[in-house]
Amino acid sequence: MSAVGNITGTSPVPGVGSLAFSGLTKAYGSTVVLDRFTHVFAPGRVHALMGKNGSGKSTLVKVLSGAVQPSAGTIHLDGAQLAFASPADAMAAGIATVHQELSVIPSLSIGENIYLGRLPTKRRFGVAVVDWEKLHAGAAALLHDMGLDLDPRQPASALSVGQQQVIEIVKAMSFNPKILLLDEPTSALASREVEQLFALVRRLRARGVTMVYITHRMSELFEIADECVVLRDGALIGAIEMADATPQKIVNMMFGDVANTKRPARVPIDRTVRPVLEVRNLTSANRFSEISFDLYPGEILGFAGLLGSARTEILRAGFGADRADGGTVAVDGKGADGATPRRMKAHGLGFTPENRKEVALVQILSTHDNLCMANLAGIAPRGIISRAMEAPFVRRQIDGLGIKAEPMLPVASLSGGNQQKVVIGKWLEIGPKIMLFDEPSRGVDVHARRQIFDIIWAQAKTGLSSIFVSTELEELLEVTDRILVLRHGRIVAEVTPEHTTLAELYALCMKDGAQEGLAA
Repeated sequence: MSAVGNITGTSPVPGVGSLAFSGLTKAYGSTVVLDRFTHVFAPGRVHALMGKNGSGKSTLVKVLSGAVQPSAGTIHLDGAQLAFASPADAMAAGIATVHQELSVIPSLSIGENIYLGRLPTKRRFGVAVVDWEKLHAGAAALLHDMGLDLDPRQPASALSVGQQQVIEIVKAMSFNPKILLLDEPTSALASREVEQLFALVRRLRARGVTMVYITHRMSELFEIADECVVLRDGALIGAIEMADATPQKIVNMMFGDVANTKRPARVPIDRTVRPVLEVRNLTSANRFSEISFDLYPGEILGFAGLLGSARTEILRAGFGADRADGGTVAVDGKGADGATPRRMKAHGLGFTPENRKEVALVQILSTHDNLCMANLAGIAPRGIISRAMEAPFVRRQIDGLGIKAEPMLPVASLSGGNQQKVVIGKWLEIGPKIMLFDEPSRGVDVHARRQIFDIIWAQAKTGLSSIFVSTELEELLEVTDRILVLRHGRIVAEVTPEHTTLAELYALCMKDGAQEGLAA
């Protein structure tokens, strides 16, 4: 099917593109993730969506893009009520989405990527063939209309990440939508590429396109947005015109009057002794660079950062799960070059990964087997596995960590919180010196979350050192002794929970310039 005729750069009609939500709700069982969202997005403006993780931003975009269906409420576009069964329905209604993950195919040309799935055809000798002339002409017209000096015949593999993101927008605009959804479009872009993208956004706004712009970066709001819409815990907190906004006002809307959580009394960390872990200039191309820090006995060190900051990547490289291109790691003063998980385990490291179900546990095996998995050498030193020999080890972890499980039933039958305690328990059984916790509270309820934190605190009192990664900044302030702030794969700040507010930590995690506005 040829669609070139629909994408010759015709501009949306000014004033068209009013998007109204009334009581929009999405629930999964008893869990409400979007709660009666009611708001009007005026046409021809950039409406930024802000909110911490779990605020409902992604759910709102999924509903609007047709990826999921709402549980209640209505959506109106230009006065007409909409109902989407699929993303194709949303596209047909005039709503296009540019996702954070790029879908450009490097082996195809720019023009082919723009028209992917709908290449224009012509009849030749009774057979339908691609009409390359029409494709290149249509793509060239679109690129020119967007103010882009790119050859549609150029392979996409030659484009920078920023240029690929722009091509994604051009592809979306080729459908001449009324509404354009942009989900974290700058997350992987360099500064100069961000400005190129912003120039395109301004061009589209001038043409009357209504844009919904999701970002974590405060500075971008004041650069490109007309309005900031803030969600918290699935509900609309409010909307503020950027002309009336300050970074502090927006942060207050996002977090409310959140005070730092009271932590149990902690033994002061002795930083005059040799660090148990020394990392110097750890580097991995295109992921993180020159990461250096020390971890002291009994210390809980936090890594804070937004999406793309390389928190998990640094943990995986330190544990040897991913290869680093440079830098050194030393445990108790001994170098650990050529790190692999086996070697780092021998050095006394344990690692609880973010994706516990697929990476940390064998779901078809029992809780008993999973708890023993990391310490078979200690439990069965002669290579003979005995249930009787394993039983004391299993019972110690089940009782000590409060795991609610029948040991011989599959670990898949456990709740998320109990599964996470199994992951922690299997590593504690080997007596590690250092634990790397990557999102240990993800997908667990409030009670289990507190139990996991109690375990980490209790182990710290025995001298166990930990690195704690969490998307939830409140958790870092609650759990850790010290926090390293990561941005774009680099350490940019070091703070202590006692002297840092949630707003300040959030500002540090954002793009350069946010903290200055907060201090104003």
